[in-house]
Amino acid sequence: MDPSASPSTPAGRGRTIVIVSLAVVGVAIGAFGPVDAVLRTLSMPLREPTWYGWFGTVNGVVLIAVAALPPAALGVWVLARRRSAAGVTSAWRMSLAEVGMVYGTVPWVWMVMLAGGRVSAVSLVPLRDLLTMPTVQVVGNLLVFAALGFFAPMRFAGLASVPRMLVLAAACSILIETAQYVLPIDRVSSVDDVLLNAAGAGLAALASRSWWCPPATASSNSRRSVVSSSGASHA
Repeated sequence: MDPSASPSTPAGRGRTIVIVSLAVVGVAIGAFGPVDAVLRTLSMPLREPTWYGWFGTVNGVVLIAVAALPPAALGVWVLARRRSAAGVTSAWRMSLAEVGMVYGTVPWVWMVMLAGGRVSAVSLVPLRDLLTMPTVQVVGNLLVFAALGFFAPMRFAGLASVPRMLVLAAACSILIETAQYVLPIDRVSSVDDVLLNAAGAGLAALASRSWWCPPATASSNSRRSVVSSSGASHA
């Protein structure tokens, strides 16, 4: 192996992950319509600044998420620098995954827990609601746990599996749908939302498969082999 090429490999992978992550954000923004329409929508809380406008509407939550992007990027940089200084391998991947999971999931969960305009109800027939959902709602449901599905396998070896991410996203979605029904927020709890949330996490996990955290067994076996070989050399 060329020693001069090895130091650049983690940095190159880190840049690739950042580019892919920004592309995902761009697709998510573009899914809701033309850029000018998105900007006009986001500016509504600025034109009428109220507590409800900022924290009780989708526009306000999205605007807060956009404003939080620079602090999130700074958080990734600080964590990665500290880990790199401590000699932690894959410092950038770990830091980006941790911040990305939180930054990419909290705003979506916040939005789906906002008060709706319909009477609380439960829909347990699969695919019935999906046939009548507008495209924006389908895309939004796919993106709720997309960041979790994309970044969690990069950070935790135990979640580096599409079936496990599907189960985790489905469990989280069931909790949200239950909360939507229990709380007085006038939302419909639908099994199709659970299916779409889980599917979005699974597809996102597949998209990040090249950067998944290596299995813990492999790393532990490698450490044991290094220890045993060093012990044999001393003997």
